[in-house]
Amino acid sequence: MSLQSHLAELERRHMALEREIEKEELHPSVDELKVHELKRRKLVLKDEIAKLRHTAEKEMVH
Repeated sequence: MSLQSHLAELERRHMALEREIEKEELHPSVDELKVHELKRRKLVLKDEIAKLRHTAEKEMVH
């Protein structure tokens, strides 16, 4: 898997988590633990995306 396709997949998963969080928060009885876990997973993906982008930028410079 190329770096660009890997980044695209991570971004797709990040957006899917965002939609799932929004959906959960609309429920009258919000499961705070589930929302917290979804947000944690989203943050992990965000960090991984940032690292890969940084790596890609370094590769473009060299």
